[in-house]
Amino acid sequence: MEKGLTLPQDCRDFVQSLRMRSKYALFLAFVVVVFVFIEKENKIISRVSDKLKQIPQSLADANSTDPALVLAENASLLSLSELDAAFSQLQGRLHNLSLQLGVESAAERGGAAEEPSQPARAGHRRHVLLMATTRTGSSFVGEFFNQQGNIFYLFEPLWHIERTVSFEPGGANAAGSALVYRDVLKQLFLCDLYVLEHFISPLPEDHLTQFMFRRGSSRSLCEDPVCTPFVKKVFEKYHCKNRRCGPLNVTLAAEACRRKEHMALKAVRIRQLEFLQPLAEDPRLDLRVIQLVRDPRAVLASRMVAFAGKYETWKKWLAEGQDRLQEEEVQRLRGNCESIRLSAELGLRQPSWLRGRYMLVRYEDVAQRPLQKAREMYRFAGIPLTPQVEDWIQKNTQAALDGNGIYSTRKNSSEQFEKWRFSIPFKLAQVVQAACGPAMRLFGYKLARDAASLTNRSFSLLEERGTFWVT
Repeated sequence: MEKGLTLPQDCRDFVQSLRMRSKYALFLAFVVVVFVFIEKENKIISRVSDKLKQIPQSLADANSTDPALVLAENASLLSLSELDAAFSQLQGRLHNLSLQLGVESAAERGGAAEEPSQPARAGHRRHVLLMATTRTGSSFVGEFFNQQGNIFYLFEPLWHIERTVSFEPGGANAAGSALVYRDVLKQLFLCDLYVLEHFISPLPEDHLTQFMFRRGSSRSLCEDPVCTPFVKKVFEKYHCKNRRCGPLNVTLAAEACRRKEHMALKAVRIRQLEFLQPLAEDPRLDLRVIQLVRDPRAVLASRMVAFAGKYETWKKWLAEGQDRLQEEEVQRLRGNCESIRLSAELGLRQPSWLRGRYMLVRYEDVAQRPLQKAREMYRFAGIPLTPQVEDWIQKNTQAALDGNGIYSTRKNSSEQFEKWRFSIPFKLAQVVQAACGPAMRLFGYKLARDAASLTNRSFSLLEERGTFWVT
C-alpha cells in the first residue's frame, strides 16, 4: 500500500520539475531574442548615424566653422545634430534595457575582436601628413607610404580645392584658403571622402567620378574592391597605372579607407603649420606632420623646367641680361621661402600641441640615404616598416637612368639630387640666395660664393644635420 501511495507523489514532483525547466527555457529564449533585437537595433542606428555624418558638406560649410551654416541641399547642421542626438538617446535606452536584462554586447565586454571592416582602435591609427611645396621630391617621398599595404594613401587631393576656390595671395584671403584646406584635410583624415565631391569638376554622379586627380598615384584607389570593372567608352582622365578600373566609386574608396590601419596624405598646398593645430588637438586623429624641404635653388631650377609657362619673366631676364629682375617676382620667391621657414621654426620650437608630432626632413638627405630616412620617418610615425617598402626603395633609388616625366618617382637618387648645380646660372642662384638666405641657413644649405664654387663637386652645399625630430 505504501508503494502505491508513493508513485503518484513522484510523478507529481517530476511533472513539477518539467514545468520549472520549461519556464527557465522560455525565459532564456526570451532573453536571447531580446539580445539579438537590441544588437540589430544598435547596428542599424550606428549605420544611420554614420551616414548622417558622412553627408557631403557644401563649400560654405567647408570654409567656415560656424555651426549654424546651412547645408546646400540636404538639411541644416542644427537639424542633423538634433536628429543625431535623438538616435543617441534611443541607443542609450536600448543599452539600459540590455543592462536590466543582464545582457552585454561582446564589444562592451571587450572579449571579441573588431570586425575587419571597422577602423583601427583609437590611439593606434596614425594620420600622416607629408607637407611640402612643389618640386621638393614629395612625390618620391610619398611613395614610401603609398607602397605599404596597410596605409591608405592619397596623392594631392587638395588639388581639386585649388582648382575650384579662388583666393588672392596674401592677407585675409590667404588665411581663408588655409582654413578651407584645413577643414577638407580633417574630413579626409576621417575617411569622409565625400567632401571632395563638391570640388571635382564635373560633379560626380551617384558618387562616381572619372576625374579624381592622379588616381593612379594612390595604390589604395586602384586595388580591389575600389577598382571596379572597366567600363567601355567611358573616358578616364586620371586612370590607374597597372590595371584598368571603372570610374572611381567614392563610397567604396571611403570604406577602403576605414578598413586600412593607417592613413597618409601628401599635400603641397598646406603652407602654414599653425593652421593645423585643431587637427593635432582633435581626439579622433593621431596626427604626424613630416615637413619636407629642399634647397630653394634646386626648387627654382626644377620649377623653371616643369612649369616653364609660369617662368617666362625669369627666362627673359636671363636671356636678355637685364640688371634687375622684376621686384614682384623676387617678392613672390621671398614669400614662399619665408612661409616654409616660419612653419619649420614653429615646429622646431616644440609647442605643446605639436610636441612629438612634427618632423623636418631635407630631400637631399633622403636622396643620399633613402632607406635610412624611410626607417626614421616610419619610426617617427609609429608605424612598422614592411619589407615591401624596403624592396621598392632598393629598386627605385638605384636606377641606371632617371625615370621619364616631371613626376617620375624612379631615380638614381644619390646621383641626381645635385644635378641642378651644373645647369643653373650663377646670377639666378644669387637671386635665390638673397631672397631665401634665412631659410637656407636654418635648413643647412650653404651659399655659393661664386660660379666656380657652385659647380665644384668637392665643395658641399650641405651642412651635416641630424634628424629634425621633435619628441
